[in-house]
Amino acid sequence: MIRVSLLCAVMLQLFVASLQAQQSFKLSAEEATSMALKNATELKNLRLDKEIQIAKNKEYIAQATPQVNGSLQMQHFFSIPVTLLPDFISPAVYGVLSKNGVKDGSGNPITQPTGPAQFFPAQFGVPWQSNAGVQFQQLLFQPDLFIAISARKKAIDYTDANIKVMEDSVKSNVLRAYYSILIAEKRKHYLDESIQRLEKLKQDQEKLFKNGFAERLDIDKTQVTLNNLTTTATQIERLIEIGYASMKFVLAIDQKDSLQLTDPLTEDLVKKGLLEMGSFNYADRKEIQLLNVVRDLQGLDLKRQKLAFVPTLASYWSYSRNALRQEFNFFDFNQQWFKASVLGINLSVPIFDGGQKMQRIKQANMNVEKIDNTIQNLRRAIDLQLKASSTQFKNALSSLDVQERNVQLAEKVYNTTKKKYEQGLGSSFELLQTQTELENAQSNYFQALFDAVNAKISFTKALGKL
Repeated sequence: MIRVSLLCAVMLQLFVASLQAQQSFKLSAEEATSMALKNATELKNLRLDKEIQIAKNKEYIAQATPQVNGSLQMQHFFSIPVTLLPDFISPAVYGVLSKNGVKDGSGNPITQPTGPAQFFPAQFGVPWQSNAGVQFQQLLFQPDLFIAISARKKAIDYTDANIKVMEDSVKSNVLRAYYSILIAEKRKHYLDESIQRLEKLKQDQEKLFKNGFAERLDIDKTQVTLNNLTTTATQIERLIEIGYASMKFVLAIDQKDSLQLTDPLTEDLVKKGLLEMGSFNYADRKEIQLLNVVRDLQGLDLKRQKLAFVPTLASYWSYSRNALRQEFNFFDFNQQWFKASVLGINLSVPIFDGGQKMQRIKQANMNVEKIDNTIQNLRRAIDLQLKASSTQFKNALSSLDVQERNVQLAEKVYNTTKKKYEQGLGSSFELLQTQTELENAQSNYFQALFDAVNAKISFTKALGKL
């Protein structure tokens, strides 16, 4: 009994923990878009790219500030290096002997032997050596570095423009997924109502069949239609499940979490804001903004290549202390440390590089021209996109109006036929036929609504006002 109680307690704790881990989200389209913009992996990485660029900008600035380094070195020579020195002693000795007329045992004057020059080995230095110092460097002018510093804001603008382009893409995907789910759920609702009506019709037919007032063929026809609608409803239900799974992925939430879409599905969501959508400016398109920043950066690169002919100027200063010892006694502060200090300026002047700089300038010029061509081509593509999306949106709105009227007419015909059938003035075949026509009208309406929603999103995105 105790074991059973413990097992139940453990299972209860696990169940409570799973409920706590599972989150519930109720989101409007605007809230879903905001969440996706916050959580989308692509946008997170682009924001990290911006932070990386900010760090690079600080790195460029740091390169233009004084650079100070310290050094400490200690060496022990097990064998002091040997240097060969010319024999300067023998010529001096023979010179003195010759000058004083000194002769050898045979009575001949002593002279320097002829032959190749003589060398003798010599060692310079001591076994133990140590050096401690500090070096200071200040870059006074370097063209490419100062161009990089001046391009800091444009580099940040580039990352911001990339983020805006990706935000438009994320918004578009979220809105399409959001309204696709709403439309599918509404479609499923109407299918369920149609299935209920057909089940009621089938029950009535079976009663009439038992009393001899209907044929089995009528029941079979109704069953075929009912089977088709049930299959369609099941397929749409599975599509809704996939839609929610995709939506959770876009929102970067766990699949086990609960998600509910709160916006109502009305035609107003298609027609809302039409008056504000008329005006267009190329500057509203995020892709144009991005390319304009890229062109500015290419212009700065061209300037950098032109400044490659300008000299680089830097200053430096160093101070060091050297210790030379016969034995390891560097911590004996009574021993002498020798000072060394230098201050200087370094000017590097480009003179000749075989025309490399001129070729780089040509390449930079052509890169600027390529960006100009890309911008012009994008403008033409935007013009085409606007024309096509505007036409598709108008056609979608017209089709939506027609399909809405068709649904109203089909409902009117169905209701009239149903009354006649209930009064015994119409056949079940006529009722089944009008039910099928109503189902087709509703299906066409929801497809038109889906097309209109997508057309509006595409048109709004083409205007740069998503």
